[in-house]
Amino acid sequence: VLLAVFAPLFTHYEYDAQDWSSMLQGPSAEHWLGTDNFGRDMYTRILYGARISLLIAVAVVAISSAGGFFIGALAGYFKTLDLIVMRIVDILAGIPSTLLAIALAASFGGGIRNLIVSLGISYMPTCIRIVRSSVLSLRDNEFIEAAISIGAENPRIIFKHIMPNAMSPLIVQSTLNIARTLISSATLSFLGLGVSAPSPEWGAMLSYGRTYIQDYPHMVIVPGLAIIVTTYALNLLGDGLRDALDPHLKY
Repeated sequence: VLLAVFAPLFTHYEYDAQDWSSMLQGPSAEHWLGTDNFGRDMYTRILYGARISLLIAVAVVAISSAGGFFIGALAGYFKTLDLIVMRIVDILAGIPSTLLAIALAASFGGGIRNLIVSLGISYMPTCIRIVRSSVLSLRDNEFIEAAISIGAENPRIIFKHIMPNAMSPLIVQSTLNIARTLISSATLSFLGLGVSAPSPEWGAMLSYGRTYIQDYPHMVIVPGLAIIVTTYALNLLGDGLRDALDPHLKY
């Protein structure tokens, strides 16, 4: 994240600067991770690509978590609404999230905005289920009955008493979803349904690097390792948050 935010401080190249005299070079002192077929510095493109990939992942998780939190809380609290919402969620849950994202991205078209919307919708059913289950476990607790007995209205009960107590599972799931979204966005860009060239998105870099995989494998290895390392780090962060926020794991 720090390398992505302060990318200009860690490289003196531009991510789209082409140098035909340096094309398809392996790692060297001048180009730490080599160059691509246009002579662009791979190290620089990885740094700037982290901005795009992480931005997409965080934006997707923000949309899916916010929508899932609101809809899941309402579904868990109101039994009539629960029947309608959960039947829709069951239908969407029967479709693999990546396949649903591909269908939505193909319908909306390419671009970062459409990619974020497509992935946000595909990951929302999981968030709805998690929040709904938390609200169902909280709805019949004594402090909710106490709030009802003193005349608290439904909006106050939901937003003041239930939602703060239902946050922990969603925070953990959101952190893990960032890692999954990173892979999904790279998949869509690899298939040509996400971010297009010349943007240095990691999935797009894998897509055009596969042509040179036999003779110049660094064009695929470098963005692939970036995805693997970042995903692994985010999964460790999610596991740590789960251990810290889940009270059942402390005993």
